[in-house]
Amino acid sequence: MEEDPVDWSFSSHIGKDLRKIELVKANLRRAVFDKSDMESANLSGADLRNASLQGTNLMKAALDGADLRGARLMKAKLGLSNLQGARLDGADMRGVRGRYAVWRNANWWDAILDDSLRDALKKKWPKE
Repeated sequence: MEEDPVDWSFSSHIGKDLRKIELVKANLRRAVFDKSDMESANLSGADLRNASLQGTNLMKAALDGADLRGARLMKAKLGLSNLQGARLDGADMRGVRGRYAVWRNANWWDAILDDSLRDALKKKWPKE
């Protein structure tokens, strides 16, 4: 029997240690994870619309298929994370370090990015 996805919508987890947490398909809408450590977290297919992940460590995190529309990820660390197929419309990703993440089929061009990251992504993950 499959468990229902976690519902942490509208909750606060500021500065928490959430390394390797399993939040597959979780409802994390408008949740606040600012400055949390979510290294190697599994957020595949999670609903992170309008969530706040400012300064969050998302190194090696699975964000494939996640809905990050309107999310605030300023200065988040996304190195080696998987954003394959993520929805990024209006996501504020200024100051993000994510050059070595997987951006395949993620609409990074609809996100708010620094020019340096935009230029790097244009070369490696061009808009199809």
